[in-house]
Amino acid sequence: MMDCKYVTRDMLSHPVTMRVDEGPSDFLSAKILADGKAKELSSEPMLVAWFDRKSGTFAPDVICCDRDKPSWLVYAESRGADISVDINDQDYVFLYKDVSQ
Repeated sequence: MMDCKYVTRDMLSHPVTMRVDEGPSDFLSAKILADGKAKELSSEPMLVAWFDRKSGTFAPDVICCDRDKPSWLVYAESRGADISVDINDQDYVFLYKDVSQ
């Protein structure tokens, strides 16, 4: 994995914050939580990008070194992602696009 920098809350556009006291045990658990939250906000959320701090992975795995934001975030924003779900202070971040519009 190669990227320019890690995501911070101020990089996210209108983030929806989720605090999970026990914390999701893995990526799949976090994704299930984020998918549920996105479905509360949109009838048709489409996952565009994600970040997993624990494993240091993200998708899509693109390199486009914007000096201010990680490449996966730039990718998602440029494709219309309009829902940001931030779990436990950027432990996991999921970006969705509302395709029902």
